[in-house]
Amino acid sequence: MVRRLAVILLLATAGQAPAQELFMNSTNLPPELEGVYLKGLAYLVKTQEKDGGWGGNQKQPAIAGLAILAMLAHGDDPNSGPYAPAIKRGLGYLLKNQDSRTGYLGMSMYNHGFATLALAEAYGAVQDDRLGPALEKAVALSLSSQARNPEGAWRYGPESRDADTTVSGAIFVSLIAARNAGLAVPEDAITRALAFYKKCALAGGGFGYTGPDSPSGPRNAIGLLVYALARQKDRAEFRNALRAVTRPEGNEMQRSSYPFYYEYYAAQALFQSDSKAWNEWNQANLKWLATTQSAEGSWESQHGPAFATAAGLLSLALNYRFLPIYER
Repeated sequence: MVRRLAVILLLATAGQAPAQELFMNSTNLPPELEGVYLKGLAYLVKTQEKDGGWGGNQKQPAIAGLAILAMLAHGDDPNSGPYAPAIKRGLGYLLKNQDSRTGYLGMSMYNHGFATLALAEAYGAVQDDRLGPALEKAVALSLSSQARNPEGAWRYGPESRDADTTVSGAIFVSLIAARNAGLAVPEDAITRALAFYKKCALAGGGFGYTGPDSPSGPRNAIGLLVYALARQKDRAEFRNALRAVTRPEGNEMQRSSYPFYYEYYAAQALFQSDSKAWNEWNQANLKWLATTQSAEGSWESQHGPAFATAAGLLSLALNYRFLPIYER
């Protein structure tokens, strides 16, 4: 955000190229990136539904949240740029789907986490006075859910008494984003969540689902990102998870189940953890996405093309570095 504002200020004084172009010209972006990204954004704009959501019969706030994030991540002005109408409709959809009393966003804590993340990244960037109160309620719901949970983490519903590493990852990242946006997130909430991830960590590296068993590519990446965002890179769990995510057989094996879920988290985890590993992974990821993108700009997954496209784009968005949550 600071970088984007600095570019806009420079534009105001220089009166030259658009802010996005100005920023891109000052960085070494891969040459194929912009074409792939713009093609994916065009697909999302084209397929947004009248109520502001995405996904047809798979429509849910999580997908809308990810699609909004993919647009914000490109760095255009969210209030008057080319994606402003779609962003505003998408945020309207999220706000309509929030329980005005409890702050709960959607039909599961998965939805709540991704939708809260979108609100946190839009807050302060998009001109909408509803975002601040909605974000405060969403964060309060996440914190009260954790406080009631004996595991100190999260699962499918706000009242859940157990936890898993995937739902908890979505909520954890949204809390870090909310804290970055200026909301109060107690350090105890971070500490309790890390204690749950430590319980799920395998000695050989990676993370299980509800305990230290059955690691997977997405769960390993989620756990690695949690420790990186918590600034706990000196912990054994972080070092072991980094080895698990960067194993030579990594990408193809770890993509085998829930590939775009893996893409979304692996990009962030490696970016926050190891610059060299991320650079190598990013080149391979861009090549894979460029060769698998459909003619209309989408990708496909078991959760539908809107989810796959948004998650795929967000795995590339670290190249732009406009979202505050993507700052190292």
